[in-house]
Amino acid sequence: MIVPIIGNVSYSITLDPTVWIFDERKVLLDEAFTKNTKSKEDIPNTKKLAERYNREVFQSNAKVPPVNKGLTKKEGEEILKNSYVMPLYDFVKNAEINDSAKSATFLSEDNQELVTIDIDQLVNGYFLFAIDGKPIKKDGPVYFIYGNGMNKNDPIKNIKKIKIN
Repeated sequence: MIVPIIGNVSYSITLDPTVWIFDERKVLLDEAFTKNTKSKEDIPNTKKLAERYNREVFQSNAKVPPVNKGLTKKEGEEILKNSYVMPLYDFVKNAEINDSAKSATFLSEDNQELVTIDIDQLVNGYFLFAIDGKPIKKDGPVYFIYGNGMNKNDPIKNIKKIKIN
């Protein structure tokens, strides 16, 4: 259930989509491709929880170990109702793609090339990693959706590796 980023990068990194369900960077699939004109009051509960967690961990007294507060039952149930995507920008940035790189190729389990896209398309794209709050097992662990959502209803499936060319 992991997806490595390999090839023409400074750092080969491994993505683990099974832990993204509690990541504050995740975006609801239904909201990922709409213009973000929301006010602070409209931020979903999970985003508010992530902000609260960051405040408590990073702004607390350094001598006191941080305590992670669990989710309430209602918050946990809400997470399990939705489908989520993860923006790829941060992960690609952390891999530090070399300047000479021109494209990215998604590879299947047997290293068969699925699709080759531009680096910009990868950076601005999303991985669908949870459908109805559950990890994608069939044809997964992630599906790629372009940043503009043009393939939202027909994402690229069976991605096991990302090779930077």
